[in-house]
Amino acid sequence: MRERLVTAACVGLVMAFSATSGLGEEYLSGIKWAEPKVVDPGPPPSDAVVLFDGKDMSRWNGAEKWTVKDGYVTAGGGAITSKDVFGDCQVHVEWASPAKAKGSGQGRANSGVFLMGIYEVQVLDSFKNKTYFDGQCAAIYKQHPPLVNACRGPGKWQTYDIIWTAPRFKDGKLVSPAFVTVLQNGVVVQNHFQLEGDTPYHRPPAYKPHPSKGPIGLQYHGNPVRFRNIWVRELKEVKHERIDEPKIVKH
Repeated sequence: MRERLVTAACVGLVMAFSATSGLGEEYLSGIKWAEPKVVDPGPPPSDAVVLFDGKDMSRWNGAEKWTVKDGYVTAGGGAITSKDVFGDCQVHVEWASPAKAKGSGQGRANSGVFLMGIYEVQVLDSFKNKTYFDGQCAAIYKQHPPLVNACRGPGKWQTYDIIWTAPRFKDGKLVSPAFVTVLQNGVVVQNHFQLEGDTPYHRPPAYKPHPSKGPIGLQYHGNPVRFRNIWVRELKEVKHERIDEPKIVKH
């Protein structure tokens, strides 16, 4: 009986809302939108630039000492940068620390993913491994810790999905800062964080004018970190134009 009363009450609320919500009216924004492009989600998505598919490092500069084996690449001497350059983008990177944990703090599976070759999302084995919080895994280096520590144990594959909004410059001055959202292993660890500038170790962050597009970089910090399945999607606003003023029409 109680369930029937609750159901009847809910129906009554819906009917009352429908009677007063103007269902015979429609809001028109006055904006003409282009049809969104159809993308096969994959993975990788059909519109992605695949930077590493497990076979070779031909899309990278400086990777001569990085070793490809069994579908992954192991960091060797020197940092590497993609030959392709990107502005606003979605970046997917999978990485793994050595199965046997060695070292502590910043000395354990240290690497980094660099947006535009400048702005670092830290890579580190932070599974039961303490270090300074704005330098642990998934931190925006020296600027912001991750919201949570979502690290898997040593040797296990981890995933970064990074949504990057590039900074804008005009006449040598910053117009709008960079923003970044990071998901580690499906968990949001950076939520539209506004960067204060670049991400150096030895000085405060600062913005310096640079081109609107830059490479993806992977750091070598003396540790044999492994990477696989690296791809990037350029993010572009849907084309649109205003053809009329906003209005409400009756049907």
